[in-house]
Amino acid sequence: MFAPRDPDEYLLPTERRVIRVRRHWSSLLWDLLEAAALLAGCMMISYLLPQNLGVVQNILWYAALFVLLRLTYFVMEWWVERIVVTDKRFMISSGVFETKVAMMPISKVTDLTYERSVLGRMFGFGTLIVESAGQIQALNRIEYLPNPEEVYDAISELTFGDKKAQAERFSMIKAQRAARGKKMVP
Repeated sequence: MFAPRDPDEYLLPTERRVIRVRRHWSSLLWDLLEAAALLAGCMMISYLLPQNLGVVQNILWYAALFVLLRLTYFVMEWWVERIVVTDKRFMISSGVFETKVAMMPISKVTDLTYERSVLGRMFGFGTLIVESAGQIQALNRIEYLPNPEEVYDAISELTFGDKKAQAERFSMIKAQRAARGKKMVP
């Protein structure tokens, strides 16, 4: 009831999911370091203050609790966000309390670029830049994307590849799943 919807629930019965990922864990790195520094600061100040300042001690511990709750919210937000690429569109669904779904049809893609910094190559993430005809879309820049080469190759194949070969491959996958007794897309 209160859990966010699974992104697969937004797919049409005729769509084939190609990729489904969440942003790389390193997108949380700054929030983790910030929370650790704030908690260490609260604990150090609490330790250095005299014990007879109970009100200030309580305020510091409430501040530390707030920092932990804030970090928990950021982790939950990262956890529920999904990037989904199908044969017809791409979507990003996000939101802990309020669900937001951004979508762009694959047919609108005119240019596709991915970037990887040295840190991105070390940890396995990159940035995907998607351009469409004359518009800036909601999915213009997707940062901290894990394995950007695979996503880039898949979107390139969907956008600029042979449509007949894709349809044949899709039919073959459908037949294999039917033989195993699985549904294509719920």
